[in-house]
Amino acid sequence: MDKENRVIKKYPNRRLYDTTESKYVTLNDLKELVVEEISFTVVDKKTGDDITRNVLLQIIIEQEEDNGEPLFSAEVLQKLIGIYGNPNQSTAGDFLSKSVQLFCEQQKLFQNQVEEALSTNPMSSIVTQMTKRNMELWKEMQESFLATGTSSSKKEDNSS
Repeated sequence: MDKENRVIKKYPNRRLYDTTESKYVTLNDLKELVVEEISFTVVDKKTGDDITRNVLLQIIIEQEEDNGEPLFSAEVLQKLIGIYGNPNQSTAGDFLSKSVQLFCEQQKLFQNQVEEALSTNPMSSIVTQMTKRNMELWKEMQESFLATGTSSSKKEDNSS
């Protein structure tokens, strides 16, 4: 992970400028920085305000619109909105943060273990194909993780 915190300036014309790379960037470029775990801060050029959260939310909105299967259903978004102003808002934010962090750590651990097993033990092409398919199934399961959680909480709500 890059320890340097890049500064991205957002100009009044909505253009984003990466001061480290000395070039204009798009929201998709910033998404790639997130994926590559390169930290950055987005600063409004005119006011000097830190607008990183707003830009990250824009990236999430684009992902939700572009992805065939959104991560956040309307029900999940309604529940999240309902948390704002609640006395437990801070606790809920901490819980969500730690849950996502744990999920990502488990995913990386699993992928590393499979990659290590594949690199240290030469396997036949049939076993390798089976392993790749299992990885695809595991990824699909992880992608549906939040959807399953939403369905469970919906059932709990209906039984109340």
